[in-house]
Amino acid sequence: MEKHAGLGGPLALEEHVCYAIYAANLAIQRTYKPLLDSLGITYPQYLTLSLLWERDERSVSELAHRLDLEASTLTPMVKRLETAGLVTRDRNPRDERQVLVRLTETGEALKEKATCIPASLLSNSRLPMGDLMELNQLVRELRNRLVEKE
Repeated sequence: MEKHAGLGGPLALEEHVCYAIYAANLAIQRTYKPLLDSLGITYPQYLTLSLLWERDERSVSELAHRLDLEASTLTPMVKRLETAGLVTRDRNPRDERQVLVRLTETGEALKEKATCIPASLLSNSRLPMGDLMELNQLVRELRNRLVEKE
């Protein structure tokens, strides 16, 4: 059991960084859910589309790596995005082992509609943009340091 650095006793739940991040993630997903539902996508699909909106045409393995998922976990989700008409999947002509994912016109058009999603977090959090950006940086730094230890 974790000990509180200054007191030597066990940490209360609220003092666990892991719980704070977990609970915040759940709250973010609850904030996003009505917006994502109106777009017809799930939270993991939104994250996948966000990567494609940054740069279209990525391999399944690249998407999986960026999302910290196994390709076998990502593939069914990408298939559902394809069925919804948001992406296409094709074998890479230079490497048949790779499957490339590209946005369709419909998937690209969804980008504009999805701009309300990060704005909803800013609005609902009632935190200044600078604080959210700093928090994002700290959480990314924590993640990167923990991954380095693996």
